[in-house]
Amino acid sequence: MCSVISRIKPVRRLVALERSLSSKTEGWSYAATQNRLLCPGVNSLVETLRVNGRSYSTTMAMTPGLLFRQLFEKESSTYTYLLADKDTKEAVIIDPVLETIDRDLKLVQELGLKLIVAVNTHCHADHITSTGLMKKRLPGLKSAISKFSGASADIHLLEGDKIAFGRHCLVVRETPGHTDGCTTLVSGDESMAFTGDALLIRGCGRTDFQQGCATRLYDSVHQKIFTLPEECLIYPAHDYLGQMVSTVGEERKLNPRLTKSKEEFVDIMNNLNLPKPAKIDVSVPANLVCGLHGV
Repeated sequence: MCSVISRIKPVRRLVALERSLSSKTEGWSYAATQNRLLCPGVNSLVETLRVNGRSYSTTMAMTPGLLFRQLFEKESSTYTYLLADKDTKEAVIIDPVLETIDRDLKLVQELGLKLIVAVNTHCHADHITSTGLMKKRLPGLKSAISKFSGASADIHLLEGDKIAFGRHCLVVRETPGHTDGCTTLVSGDESMAFTGDALLIRGCGRTDFQQGCATRLYDSVHQKIFTLPEECLIYPAHDYLGQMVSTVGEERKLNPRLTKSKEEFVDIMNNLNLPKPAKIDVSVPANLVCGLHGV
């Protein structure tokens, strides 16, 4: 168990000040995402580290010996996650974005890490992954994605597979519905789940393209994610409202779509009438070849 850092009074005063300053701008913004310093329902401290004008959000991981960083790409509102074993320095990165490759690799170097696996939770439609270019710049780095994604990679993941780094690991849970190849990556102690687009904070991924199926998504979330411990932290691939993390317990109670019956959920998803993702015609072909199409 982690120490309850967030209860330290000076930290709460800092959080109150940050919230006071950020409350003057309503709605979603990149700044709003950075200023939400406390994770909902979690006794953890979130710092904001500024390096060369870019912001890094870092949450103190609950797992002893685990280094964890949550990074943000503002154009596609994508979260990238870096996890590492503090002793061996072996690291994995989840859902890296092409536009932020220099930032991400700089952080890996600064922290003295050895990046061994770059994994995508699915074949993204709204941004190009940096996995392919990362492999070119880091010899020995392996790429990973679901076998059912149709994308090329060094490692094709299946249910129950483990991505090991040092004495830690991520366990694969297949969660199709947004796409055929969606996976949720769960830490070995089930304290953290990286849900991709299957489960978002108070939402979920759309199901109207890329083999989307509302029925499959509903079953995936309820059978593979909502069965995790209530305290398990939910880290999605995207957020558009400045939210950084949720919990399984919160989403079971408060998710406005997934607390409905399956029939109601399917009806909601079939009537969203969302515009086509702006980059889908470029991103999907590129991501099927590890982000290297036309690069």
